[in-house]
Amino acid sequence: MPAPVSGEVLSQELAVSRTAIWKHIQALKNEGYTIESVPKKGYILKEVPDRLKPAEVVANLKTKWLGHHIHYCELTTSTNELAKRLAGEGCEDGLVVIAEEQNSGKGRLSRGWFSPFARGVWFSVVLKPPFMPQEASKCTLLAAIAVVKAVNKYKGVQASIKWPNDVLLDVGILTEMSAEFGRINYIVIGTGINVNVPKEMVPEELRATAVSLADVAREPISRVELLADVLGYMEELYEKVLHEGFKPVLEEWKKYSSTLGQQVKVIAPDQTYFGEAVDIDEDGLLMVKREDGRIEKVIAGDVSIRPAQAKQGEYA
Repeated sequence: MPAPVSGEVLSQELAVSRTAIWKHIQALKNEGYTIESVPKKGYILKEVPDRLKPAEVVANLKTKWLGHHIHYCELTTSTNELAKRLAGEGCEDGLVVIAEEQNSGKGRLSRGWFSPFARGVWFSVVLKPPFMPQEASKCTLLAAIAVVKAVNKYKGVQASIKWPNDVLLDVGILTEMSAEFGRINYIVIGTGINVNVPKEMVPEELRATAVSLADVAREPISRVELLADVLGYMEELYEKVLHEGFKPVLEEWKKYSSTLGQQVKVIAPDQTYFGEAVDIDEDGLLMVKREDGRIEKVIAGDVSIRPAQAKQGEYA
């Protein structure tokens, strides 16, 4: 058991009055921190609430700049919408918007995203990169790699990436941009990670594909540590892009891909066709070899993967 820390010591170290220390202790208790007061000895921190509080996240961060400014809220419509508003108001590069719950979260192709209170990691990152607007979409690949590397640190988790940015657990990534001719104002990368949402809590229409980290991991998962790890990998990859371009990121994405080498069904706005996913190009577009041998570059659409054991003509 940790030794108690006296109010007098805290008062001296923080250069505030004993009364101020007492008030802060009460405020922490109201936020869910379990703090025991030992008569004539001081305070003992017994338990930290399972919340993504900025102080907890920053204490676990190993980044140089990303996530050093955090906007936290218990409930918002969408962290991406909030992040875009803050970016439009001139927020800092590297701001992270965190919510315990979203009631209007969204994924790719405007799909809804289920984000219940304190059951996942729902956050958005604001970046202000110097590269051209046409390269912004590649940031989705960067974010997907960061998530996979972070979740795969847990025993039992072997996540991979379905093109372009779906991590094959219950993880979604949505990148949005504000730009002018030849210049990016900001990019917002929104990420939702289902950490421990029970199946019975998931809406019926989403239940078949909902897999939480807790369903597969063989060890407890700290949401705070997971978020700090994702931000750490994201900063590392982003700085690599700034110094070396996107090529190293594209090559690393291929290592985690569950799409390349698979038979796929491409559902595009104007056509549907079948083929083999053979590569991604320098712009991050999926290259599909059609049944007649032609190579198509998939720019926008929904790619369904046919499992190896599927019957002829069946696609997931």
